[in-house]
Amino acid sequence: MRVAVLGAGAIGAYVGAALHRAGADVHLVARGPHLAAMRQHGVQVLSPRGDFTARAHATDDPAEIGPVDFVLLGLKANSYAACGPLIEPLLHDTTAVVAAQNGIPWWYFHAHGGPYDGQRIESVDPGGAVSAVLAPGRAVGCVVYAATELAGPGVVRHLEGTRFSVGEPDRSISARCLALSEAMQAGGLKCPVEPELRNDIWLKLLGNISFNPISALARATMRQMCLHGGTRKVIEIMMTETLSVAEALGCEVGVSIERRLAGAERVGDHRTSTLQDLERGKPLELDVLLAAVVELAEITGVEVPTLRTVHAISDLLALRSAA
Repeated sequence: MRVAVLGAGAIGAYVGAALHRAGADVHLVARGPHLAAMRQHGVQVLSPRGDFTARAHATDDPAEIGPVDFVLLGLKANSYAACGPLIEPLLHDTTAVVAAQNGIPWWYFHAHGGPYDGQRIESVDPGGAVSAVLAPGRAVGCVVYAATELAGPGVVRHLEGTRFSVGEPDRSISARCLALSEAMQAGGLKCPVEPELRNDIWLKLLGNISFNPISALARATMRQMCLHGGTRKVIEIMMTETLSVAEALGCEVGVSIERRLAGAERVGDHRTSTLQDLERGKPLELDVLLAAVVELAEITGVEVPTLRTVHAISDLLALRSAA
């Protein structure tokens, strides 16, 4: 199995290292000091499950790699539309694209069935720009339940979780999903193949849609948001509205809001990825989290006043931080 990790940051390098350890032919695409460190020392993984080093091929030029069986996208979703020159050298007729992203993916309604089948979500696929680069038929969905961070160039600190749920948009148990799952498990990761992966998407989104923007607006950690009565109430309302949209689309999350909040509180003083991006002056990945759900609420006729309000304020924050 040949695998290219396009955007081998904390999550991408962690998965790439695990697959390399399992014997896959792994190629990591990165840049800057992180790339230089991986070339010299490999990917060093620091984990409660045991430290290890994977010396996979690392490059900044996908043309060096050529076509692969799987492309794991470790890029931010807001850069998908511009990744054509990077991903094209990696594709052959049956290459699968596995997007390890938060939020609503560009392929959400591909092979969905029902009244929304094939509908494009403008917030995540503006003008079809993402679908033009990443054909929905290549997509294998992936929901990440692992937490990692870059401790330094070439060094990934694995904090918790090893689950990467995967699934086909058409809900089939495909040979490519089974092959990917087997390789991921051989590398020490959990990788269930989920026919109803959209349920997992909404489960993960339940936290991201609320904690991520509020953390950036309040400059607060997970624990601080949960313990403050006002923000906790806002988050509860945002989660309730999000569940209403999910249910209107036929999805079941299967976890209560109170349980989701309790789990977040246990995480402690963790800064969300959106807060970290704000602090580092990076673009905020909010369209796939908030704007997409507001758009889906319009499509399904669900009222989401609090989501709309938080989206308006956080969208201004994103624009100002990018200026």
